[in-house]
Amino acid sequence: MSAITRFESVTESFSPAEIARYARQMALPEVGKEGQERLKRARVLVIGAGGLGSPVASYLAAAGVGTLGIVDCDAVDLSNLHRQLLYVTSDIGSRKVTTASSKLRALNPNVNVVPFDAELTRENALEILRDFDLVVDGTDNFRTRYLVNDACVLLGIPNVYGSVLRFDGQVTVLAAPNGPCYRCLYPVPPPPGSVPSCAEAGVLSVLPGIVGMLQATEAMKLILGKGAVLIGRLLLIDALAARFSDIAIRNDPQCIACGTRTLRELIDYDEFCAPRGAVNGARQSVTQITARELDAWRADGRNLALVDVREPWEWNVGHIDGATLLPLGEFARSASSLDPSTETVVYCHRGTRSQAAAEHLVALGFRRVYNLAGGIDAWSSDVDPGIPRY
Repeated sequence: MSAITRFESVTESFSPAEIARYARQMALPEVGKEGQERLKRARVLVIGAGGLGSPVASYLAAAGVGTLGIVDCDAVDLSNLHRQLLYVTSDIGSRKVTTASSKLRALNPNVNVVPFDAELTRENALEILRDFDLVVDGTDNFRTRYLVNDACVLLGIPNVYGSVLRFDGQVTVLAAPNGPCYRCLYPVPPPPGSVPSCAEAGVLSVLPGIVGMLQATEAMKLILGKGAVLIGRLLLIDALAARFSDIAIRNDPQCIACGTRTLRELIDYDEFCAPRGAVNGARQSVTQITARELDAWRADGRNLALVDVREPWEWNVGHIDGATLLPLGEFARSASSLDPSTETVVYCHRGTRSQAAAEHLVALGFRRVYNLAGGIDAWSSDVDPGIPRY
């Protein structure tokens, strides 16, 4: 394949230590000194310093990518450590980008690591991405995936995409010249709650490592201009069956991002991915309630129906006393057991699934429905720390 033109080689000098560091890689005819020069010149942005971002950033730094940007707005949590190998127990509570940057510089001091301790938004995405040649998407939510995709298409930057769930992973290259983008695969986001997150469904610890290494491989192939890159192909990984397969994905000529090009600016992605109610597809109004407000209502003896829409295994980790478990997948069938005349508070892990369930109740005619903002995670943080966070 031809390299993306932005990676055209220029003469770079290497110290004896750098030559020794990269000797095994430069010994490859497909890399050599010219390829190592391309890597040294490349500017790659890794979005997300978690399960996928950890192996991606580690391998790209080790390989000698000259400038490595890292975007993340989270702190290291105990639940991260089974799969995010950039961090250790003593890092809990530290900012991810700060810790990751320090460790990547320690791994390879020749790499310029540029941290962005911020949430990627429509206001800052273009400004952050425009200085990079290539983006690696290690995010775990649809809002940010659409944002990253649209920004990459608008800027003409390839996007190495990966995702993981349970034992399954996906890798492809999007927004490359003449290749499809994320909207070609998914023109609209799935209904909230229909696709569980890793926190809800779980993920095998090694799977993000496998997918992240494949993303790093695709990024290096793009930079080097070698090999068959996953443009127009979606690689599917089934770790439980030890099976790899791929399917063809094509440009959608009606895609508003890379087809008709009618998408000319970044949009409101919270609204685009917002839950939709069941009545004529219209969004239903649901009042949000904080954990502290709910605690005060309960202390006042207010008559409430408290509904937990998580999975049974999550309920067993911990739940709010007095709640009823009605998992979201069964909610449409189970909602008839609830009393429309009773004030109903719905909660899940962090508030997304419960928002969809609450909107469903509103569509059914319930008039006093509340969604617990931040879910049981906020309840544990603000009210009852005895409930484990996960």
